[in-house]
Amino acid sequence: MNDFNATVIADFKANGGKPGGYFANAPVLLLHSIGAKSGEERLQPLMYQKDGDGPWYIFASYAGGPNNPAWYHNLLANPDVEIEVGDGDTITRIPVRARVLEGEDRAAIYAEQARRFPQFADYEQKTSREVIPVIELTRR
Repeated sequence: MNDFNATVIADFKANGGKPGGYFANAPVLLLHSIGAKSGEERLQPLMYQKDGDGPWYIFASYAGGPNNPAWYHNLLANPDVEIEVGDGDTITRIPVRARVLEGEDRAAIYAEQARRFPQFADYEQKTSREVIPVIELTRR
């Protein structure tokens, strides 16, 4: 795990799921996935979108890089994962199932994320990928 992610994870845990710094005022969850090749647990902090009691949506933006991030491939291989979310006081670990959205569903969720956080619009313009995947996480 790189130093940036390790710092975000530590900040997430120290502040009840509400990290500061780059992620201040942004919804962040911790994704516990299983490596597609290694079979080892992986931990990744990710921004998410969630409205009310609906599912969580995460974005394989990789900051607009040309390839999907490793965690995306892990979800394809092992879609039953867990996430940690917090309200500033309590962190809860939740079992979820990942599903990649396509078509209009994907486009609508991504457009809303780009509206809320303009860097996501920049990522979409920057990437050479056809689309940045949007993953729906629903409780198991």
